Amino acid sequence: MITYLYWALVFIIAIGAFGFFVRNNHWKAGSICALIVLLVGWSSYFFYFEQVFVKRFGGVMTINVPEGQYHLGSTWKGDNLWIENYDPKKNTCVFQEYSRGHVLEGKVVLKNCNPLVPTQVPTQKRDERQSQSSTDTSGAL
Repeated sequence: MITYLYWALVFIIAIGAFGFFVRNNHWKAGSICALIVLLVGWSSYFFYFEQVFVKRFGGVMTINVPEGQYHLGSTWKGDNLWIENYDPKKNTCVFQEYSRGHVLEGKVVLKNCNPLVPTQVPTQKRDERQSQSSTDTSGAL
């Protein structure tokens, strides 16, 4: 919701600036001023406000999982979002950072991680303990 309010405010300011200059017969200055307001509003949103709105105020942000990968989890570290995906073809887990403006993004690749493959629990010792405990209780009677 906050994202939509932000864009409504940016457009209202741009239209207001354009209208102010047009009323004084300065069409060119009004157009330039409106474009500057829109450019500053877009760059401010893209480079700063997008993740701040999403994290702190429930804004809107869309991230697509790459083709052929499975999403495992996501977390915030500061104002940056970290996404964990699993690539079964390469058998790797990929942690991808989404930072403000997508300028400085980190990436961590874990090889041979197998997060979706259940681990084999050795059952022999557990079965031996169960058989010993059942013989101990039956011998006490």
